[in-house]
Amino acid sequence: MFLMTMISMITLLLTTIIMFIASLLSQKNNKDREKNSPFECGFDPKESARLPFSLRFFLIAVIFLIFDVEITLLLPVIFILPYSKLSTWISTTLIFLIILLMGLYFEWNQGVLNWSN
Repeated sequence: MFLMTMISMITLLLTTIIMFIASLLSQKNNKDREKNSPFECGFDPKESARLPFSLRFFLIAVIFLIFDVEITLLLPVIFILPYSKLSTWISTTLIFLIILLMGLYFEWNQGVLNWSN
C-alpha cells in the first residue's frame, strides 16, 4: 500500500513539474508590432483589419447550414420506402416536411431572410 502511494505521489510530482516547465517554455512574446499587425502584402494596412462581422450574413449562413443538414436527413427517406409501410412512410415524411416548412415560415415571418434591412 505504501509503495502504491509513493508511486502515485512521484507520478503526480513529475507531471506537475513537466506541465510547469512546458508552460514556461510555451509563452510567446507578443510585443512585436509587425507580428501583431495584419499582413497586407508587406505594406502597412490602410484600414483596421478588425472590422465588425456582419451579423446578418452570419444568420443567413447559419440558416443555410441548418437547412442543408435537414436536406441530408431527408435524402435517405427515398431509400427507406421499399423497406417500410407506405402509410408510415408518408406520415413520417409529411410530418418532417411540415416541421421544415413551419421553421421556414417562422424565419420568413420574423424577417430573418430579408437581406435589404
